[in-house]
Amino acid sequence: MRILTRYVLREYLVPLCYCLTGFMSIYILFELFGSFSRLAAARPEWGKVVRYFVGYLAPYFEWLAPACLMLATLYTMWNFCRHSELVAMRASGIGFFAIVRPLLMVATLMAAFVVYVNEVYVPANAQWASQFRNARFNDEEMVHAGNIVYCNPAEDRTWNVGLMVTDDAKVLEDVTVSVDYPSGGRKMTVKSDRAEYLDGLWWFLHPTVFYFDEQGVEKASPVPELEKLSLRAFPSFTEEPRDFILQNRDSQYFSIADMLRFMRTHSSMTAKDRSKMQYDMWAQIASPLACIVITLFAIPAGIATGRQSVFKGIVGALAMFFSFYALTIAFMVLSRLGWCPPILAAFLPDVVFFLIGCRLFWRQR
Repeated sequence: MRILTRYVLREYLVPLCYCLTGFMSIYILFELFGSFSRLAAARPEWGKVVRYFVGYLAPYFEWLAPACLMLATLYTMWNFCRHSELVAMRASGIGFFAIVRPLLMVATLMAAFVVYVNEVYVPANAQWASQFRNARFNDEEMVHAGNIVYCNPAEDRTWNVGLMVTDDAKVLEDVTVSVDYPSGGRKMTVKSDRAEYLDGLWWFLHPTVFYFDEQGVEKASPVPELEKLSLRAFPSFTEEPRDFILQNRDSQYFSIADMLRFMRTHSSMTAKDRSKMQYDMWAQIASPLACIVITLFAIPAGIATGRQSVFKGIVGALAMFFSFYALTIAFMVLSRLGWCPPILAAFLPDVVFFLIGCRLFWRQR
């Protein structure tokens, strides 16, 4: 690694770490003020307290990261200009892109980390943090979820689950599965105290199965030899434990894969709900790009703080920052109203401000 790159990284990462620590501390303190009495009463383990606060903070990270990158970039470029370091670097024949390349590299790595947080950490831990808080920080009350209703309109099946393990769903208790004819009448009902998902199949313990004809009249079992089994598999039940977990999870904590699966298994969603989830999916794909876009226009704004005035540079950067998110919210509303395709509404703000950032960046060369 070049000496210049190491120097720029050191000057950049220090304020970035301060900004990240400061913003996250503010969020945690606000939450701690509201939850301290319940935490003191429940006395959970320290590991679970840490997991709760990290899980609580994780959904906000996609907004915190761009803000921290912007402030750290402004400070770093202002510091370089204030001490005439930028002039010295350019006078030594070092290109402008070579100087700011470490900043863009960090922004790209931060964008990748945002992808990891949104796709891997948030779906598992943010939902857990929300349930932990609702259970008043008593994890024994949140291990199981009850009264789950899952509809599979593509297969004309409805599951009613009395109790399931929240984060597993491979074991269901007090299960009733209703299978309907395509015409709408009841075809079959399966009742069991326990169902387990093993080797890709649902196995029911001591199931009771009722069969009906198309007129709704109960009829004899077409497979009487299977009715005597105490443990019976139902290969036709294609639902997976993940489907029940998603049914019990807030959609704001879905990963992109979760959204795609949910839309595929819920063909009966209204056009409005489907459009909303499509926008959320595309917006989640586009959100990490904000780290790069905001850093791109924060670099020339930071140079302006040193060459012209601190006030002008900071105000300009904040104006661009809030305009970016104002445009994002505006297109989100347009997408909700059906006036703009979800994919266009999600990516257009990034494209617009990326072009503006490139223009400002090019002028600094």
